[in-house]
Amino acid sequence: MNHLRIQFDPELNLFLSKHQRDQRFEHRFKGNPSIKDLIESLGIPHTEIAAIRVNDDFVDFTYQVQSEDKITVYSFESLRLSNQENSLLANDHPSPRFILDVHLGKLTSYLRLLGFDCLYDSSNTDENLAQVASQEKRILLSRDRGLLKRKIVHYGYLVRSLNPREQISEVLERYQLYNHIAPFTRCPRCNGRLVETTKEAVANRLKPGTAQYYDSFSICENCNQVYWKGSYFEKLHALLEQFQSFPRNSEID
Repeated sequence: MNHLRIQFDPELNLFLSKHQRDQRFEHRFKGNPSIKDLIESLGIPHTEIAAIRVNDDFVDFTYQVQSEDKITVYSFESLRLSNQENSLLANDHPSPRFILDVHLGKLTSYLRLLGFDCLYDSSNTDENLAQVASQEKRILLSRDRGLLKRKIVHYGYLVRSLNPREQISEVLERYQLYNHIAPFTRCPRCNGRLVETTKEAVANRLKPGTAQYYDSFSICENCNQVYWKGSYFEKLHALLEQFQSFPRNSEID
C-alpha cells in the first residue's frame, strides 16, 4: 500500500474529518491515481481547490500521485491573501455568470436582483447542469458535492449555508463581486434584462393607483414583466443595502 502526507488549507476544514484538519496527515492509497481523484476521494470537490504543491513544485489536476509525496492543497481565499496568483489551477471566473441547482431558487432571485446573469430551472438534471456550465463557461453554484466533482465542471462553488441571505454573502465574497453589483438591471423572474420604459407604453397594464402615483417604469426584454418603484421596490432596495454591507472577510461556519 502506497502512502503520502497531505495538508489542506484551513478554509477547506469543513470538508474534512476532525483528525484531518489543520495538520499534515498520512493517507494510504493504491496505484497512482490523479491528484484530482485522490483529493475528491477525501470529500473535496476540485472546484474548491486553487492550487496544489507537491514536494517543491505546483502541479495541475492531472498529476499522478506517488508514494511518499508531500502535498499541500490551497483554497482560493488563501491564494488571494498570499498573492500567489500565478499558482492558481483555475483562476476566479473572469465573467460572473452563474447556473444554479434546484435547491437554490431564492439565491437565484437575489443574484438577479443584484444584476448577475443566472440560469435556473427547477426541472434541471445534474447532467444538464454540468453540461450547460461547461458549454457556456458558467459558474455552477450547488449544494451537491457530487455534482461539483464532475470532470466537465471547471468553475463551481459549494454553497455552505441553508439561509439564502447568508448564501448571497458567500457568493459575493468568494468571487469578489461587490464592484460588479448593478441592482435592478435583471428580471428576478426570468433573468431577462430590464430596460426603462415610459408610463404611456405600459399604461394599459397598470392599475389606476399605480398609474396615478408612479412615473418611472422598467420592463423585462424577455418576459415583458413591468416593474416600478413602489413599496416592493423599497423593500428590495433595503435588502440590497444589507447585502452590500456584509463584512468582506466573514467566516462561514
